[in-house]
This record gives sequence, C-alpha cells and structure tokens, in this order.
Amino acid sequence: MELREIEIFLTLAEELHFGRTADRLHVTPARVSQAIKKQERTIGAELFKRTSRSVQLTPIGARLRDGLAVGYQQIQEALAAAAAAGQGITGELHIGYATAWCGNLIVAAADTFRTRHPNCLIHIYESPMLDPLGPLRDGSRDLQLIELPIDEPDIVNGPVLFSEPRALVVPADHPFAERETVSVEDLAEAPLVTITGQPQYFLDLHYPHRTPKGRPIPRGPSTTAWQEVLTLVGAGKGVSPTSARAAHYYSRPDIVYVPFRDAPPVEYGLLWSATGNTPKVCAFVQTVLETAAV
Repeated sequence: MELREIEIFLTLAEELHFGRTADRLHVTPARVSQAIKKQERTIGAELFKRTSRSVQLTPIGARLRDGLAVGYQQIQEALAAAAAAGQGITGELHIGYATAWCGNLIVAAADTFRTRHPNCLIHIYESPMLDPLGPLRDGSRDLQLIELPIDEPDIVNGPVLFSEPRALVVPADHPFAERETVSVEDLAEAPLVTITGQPQYFLDLHYPHRTPKGRPIPRGPSTTAWQEVLTLVGAGKGVSPTSARAAHYYSRPDIVYVPFRDAPPVEYGLLWSATGNTPKVCAFVQTVLETAAV
C-alpha cells in the first residue's frame, strides 16, 4: 500500500464521507473510491460498509486503521523533521520581548512554531530596558519584539505587528488622576519620569522635551527598569507615558493610568540582526505574523 493510499484510507476512516475526504485531500471522490477498492482487493475483505446514507468501518477496517495510524504519524513527523532540517529550521532560537503583552504574543507564536518545527528549541526572555539592542548585536538573541522606532544600520526591522493607544501613568493623588483623558500639552504641567539606555531618537519620540505648542516639558528622575518607573511615579516624583494596555498588567494602588486623547499610538515590531537573517528566523517571523493576525 503506497503512502498516498494510506492517507486516503485514514482520512476516510476519520471523515466516513467520500466527498469530505476528497475535499481534504484535494482529489475527486472517484479517486478516493478507486483507492479504497484497490486496498480491499489487495486485503481480500471489505474495509468500509457503504450505503446511500452512510459509510462505516468494518471490524477489519477498524483494525487496519488502528495499525496504520501510529506508523503513518511517525512517517509524517520524520518527513517534517527532514524538511525542517533541509530548510535550516533546527537548533535553537532565542527570542526577547519588551512587555508582558509582547511576551504573550511570542509565547503563542512559539507554541505554533514548535508544532511545525519540533527540532528547533525556543527560548524566550524578557528584554532589559537598558541597551535592548545589545543582545541582538552580541548574538545572545535572534529576535526581539519591542517598541518602535528602531533605525540602526545593523538591525533589520520587521513589519509593525500591532499598535496600542497611549496612557499617562500618574500618582494616585495627582490632579490628572481625576481626569478621563489627558493631552500631550499637559506634559508641560508635571515632571516626566524617563528611561535611559535607548537610542536618542527613540527617547525623543516617547519622552519629548517640548509639547506640540512648544512648551518645555520638565524632566524628573530617569531609570533603566519599568518597575522603577512605576515606583517613582507612585512616590510622586513625576508622570510617565506608556501603552494604555499596561494598566491591565501593572496595576498598583499608588498609580493611575489616564488615556491620552491626542498622542500617537505605540507601535511594536520584530527586530533581528542584519547578519542573522536565517531560515529559522524567517520562519518564526512568519509564524508571529500569522499569530498576530489571529
């Protein structure tokens, strides 16, 4: 029995319908019928009981299904592993993420990727705010999912995967905490808690020095860790912009997230080294794109 005939038999044993089997395998119902008849002649017994209303496995057909299913699965897995090896999709991938919601997407994509490429191990890490591009440059990360923009000659930018509205983190007792929304112009009214370690153009976008009307934005303390940002804000040292989704992941009694009504969204995308554009990186990027679309 050829591999295609085994596939037809096992699919019909699952579907118990010639038309659905043909649709799944992209063949005609006549091709399915011919294959089953050939198998029955070879074995010398009926594998299916067919009527105008139903298709049922015979006891011999059920026994054959049980015997073939495990072996067929092993053949499919071996073929998939060989194909993955031929494409270079083996070994390990080390993937970083910047925020909890980025991490959720990476974990979901990794689950799908492991199913497709079982010979490639996935390692997932939270990326440091200090020097987030360093792990790509030293080779300890193959991919990073972080906030944009990133414009570096040695770093490849993948497509924007998603964007999030912005919010302002303020102390719980701050006047802004009573508002339904804030404006970018309001940044001139409170010190801005910032981060360090990112490219200057990144900081200028996310932590501007002036409002759209040209008013100076006062500077508060800076730090290299997100939890420290929240602690400084909660202690009344200033306010800080972030994604509005952070409110669902990093709630605290001493801070409040107030949505911006006029700030541009925060965009997120995948990055990888210009020298690391390997088949497995490309395959994982495609899997993340599919997962983000869902």
